[in-house]
Amino acid sequence: MSDKTVTLIPGDGIGPEVAEATVRVLAAAGAEIEWERQIAGKEAMARSGDPLPDEVLHSIVRNKVALKGPVTTPIGKGFQSINVQIRKRLELFSNLRPVTTLPGVASRYDDVDLVVVRENTEGLYSGLEHVVVPGVVESLKIITEKASTRIARFAFEYCRKHGRKRVTAVHKANIMKLSDGLFLECFHKVASEYPEIEADERIVDNMCMQLVMHPHRYDVLLLENLYGDIVSDLCAGLVGGLGVVPGANLGTEIAVFEAVHGSAPDIAGRNVANPMALLLSGVLMLDHLGQTEAARRVRAGLTGVLEGETRTRDLGGTASTTEFADALVRAIESS
Repeated sequence: MSDKTVTLIPGDGIGPEVAEATVRVLAAAGAEIEWERQIAGKEAMARSGDPLPDEVLHSIVRNKVALKGPVTTPIGKGFQSINVQIRKRLELFSNLRPVTTLPGVASRYDDVDLVVVRENTEGLYSGLEHVVVPGVVESLKIITEKASTRIARFAFEYCRKHGRKRVTAVHKANIMKLSDGLFLECFHKVASEYPEIEADERIVDNMCMQLVMHPHRYDVLLLENLYGDIVSDLCAGLVGGLGVVPGANLGTEIAVFEAVHGSAPDIAGRNVANPMALLLSGVLMLDHLGQTEAARRVRAGLTGVLEGETRTRDLGGTASTTEFADALVRAIESS
C-alpha cells in the first residue's frame, strides 16, 4: 500500500464539517492518502466568479480520484449543478449507489441490499432546454446507443465482479418507444453476453411500487439518468435516508466519490450534521484504491458505534458531528 493523492472538495453548507470528520476517521483507519484540497460551489463563485474553477477539474484529472462533499445547486436560476458539470466534463458515465440496511439505523425494512446503477451523461437530466416562444419551454431527451450500451455493460461487469446475480432494467418504453426503447434494446444485447446473470425489466412507475412493497426481490437496478436520480433517492428512503448511503461517479479512468445529500445550509456551522454519507463514500473510495483493510476497519468501527448509543440527531441521538467522529475513531483504534 502506498500513499495516494486524492482531490478533496469539501463543498458548501455542512460540507466542510462532514469532510473534516471523514478525513479524521479515514486517517484513524490507516488510509494512506494525501489530500489535495479544492474549492467549488458558492465559495468558489464568491472568490472567482466561477463555481467550478479549472484548477478543480485539473486536480481531479491529475489525481484520478476525488472525494466531494455536498455542493449547493441554485433552484430555477443561477449556475448549473456542479455535480452535473463534473460528471459531464469528466465523462463520469456511471453513478453507483449501493443501498444497504445498517445496524442501529431505524428503517422500514431489514436486510435491504440493493445497488442502483444510473447512466450519468444524457437523457432529460442533462438539462438541455430552451424557450420556444414566451410561455413554451422545450426540454430535449437524448438517448444514444453508445451510452446505453456502456452503462449496461458496467452493470453486468459490476455483478460479475461482486457476485451479484441479477440486473433489472428500469424504463418507460411503453410510452417513450424510441428513446427508452433504445435503452432497453441495448440492455438486452449486453445481457446476452452474460448468460450467468439474470436479466429482466420493469416499467419505472411499477418499479417504484415494487420497491416500496418488496425491496428484497431486487438486486442491481439499471436506469437512465432521470429515473436513476429519482429511484436512487427512493431506495435510500428504504434504509434511513440520504444521510446513510454512499455514492460514486465513475468513468473509464476517473472516479469521484460523493455525499448524495444536499448542503443543508440551515444547519451549517452548528456541528450537528451526520457525516455518514460522505464517510461511506470514502469507504467506497478506499475499496477502489485497493486499501481494503482500511475500508474494513471503518465498516467494523461504524457497526460498533451504531450498535451503541452514539448517534447524530437525524438518527435519533444527541451526538454532534465531532462527537460521532470521536466515537468512531475510538472504536477503530481499539479494534
